[in-house]
Amino acid sequence: MYFALLISLVTSVVSITAYAYPKPLSCSGICTNAHDPSLIRRDDGTYFRFSTGGGIQIHTAPSVQGPWAYNSSALHHGSKIDKPGNQDLWAPDVAKVGSTYYLYYSVGSFSSQDSAIGVATSNTMEVNSWTDLGTIGVESTAGSDYNAIDGNLQSANGKFYMNFGSFWSDLFQIEMNPTPTMIAEAFTSATQVAFVPTPPQAQEAAFGYQHGEFYYLFFSVGSCCRYDVAKPAAGDEYKIQTCRSTSVSGPFVDKSGKSCLRGGGTTVLESHDWFYGPGGQGIINDHTLGLVLYYHYVDTRIGYSDAQKQFGVNKLDFSSGWPCV
Repeated sequence: MYFALLISLVTSVVSITAYAYPKPLSCSGICTNAHDPSLIRRDDGTYFRFSTGGGIQIHTAPSVQGPWAYNSSALHHGSKIDKPGNQDLWAPDVAKVGSTYYLYYSVGSFSSQDSAIGVATSNTMEVNSWTDLGTIGVESTAGSDYNAIDGNLQSANGKFYMNFGSFWSDLFQIEMNPTPTMIAEAFTSATQVAFVPTPPQAQEAAFGYQHGEFYYLFFSVGSCCRYDVAKPAAGDEYKIQTCRSTSVSGPFVDKSGKSCLRGGGTTVLESHDWFYGPGGQGIINDHTLGLVLYYHYVDTRIGYSDAQKQFGVNKLDFSSGWPCV
């Protein structure tokens, strides 16, 4: 009887551990075409979801959970940045400053450092309203210490900062001009904010967010893509982690106190059950749900290809001082 009870308790603990993460909230409409999502709510209540592909894909909905409808792409003719990949733009990040919306995007090729971050502006975010301004001055070439993709605009202390980076020494930050279309200082002065010292330095998609006295640096760790072609070893797929600091530029540490420059990172969301490889994350303070974490993920019951990636949302809780879903 004792051993049967013990086995039952152990089984229960394992089960609880294995299913500790909640499933994503329901999503209706077009919930695919969601790689590297960026989410923003217009003043009239319309939600805009931007995602990787073509000239940056645009979907709209009356709520975070949908129903999502496809509109078109933001930049039909691609980017004016003269680099390979300028017709297939990645990793959008959208922010409103004053009455202007800024759409940051990446130009590059898979596994290449010949990259740049560009920006387009609009007053409405509607189709055909975007004006491409080209590079913000964040660029890289083969042999650089960084990879100039995955830009994220962050505001702190009356200034703007651009978080960026992917593999190749990982994540950096640099100050932007008051009108955030260009960097405010020499690109070589960028501050490294996170680094995984062991190859292949699989860290990218920085997203900075202030909550209370702390600045949280969220990022994606692991293999992001092409799971249908080459599925990574268990645990090596995308997951969402974070570190925090009392300064927007760090130094950042994880929950255990490990430096984010030495591979630190507290996991916020990872694979479980049929839910696989979450990443490309962001945060929005929703009028109905409160703080939510949004991201893309694979539903293994549907398929592993990049085109099948789903848009996911979970409520986010900072009550412990560390974000959890």
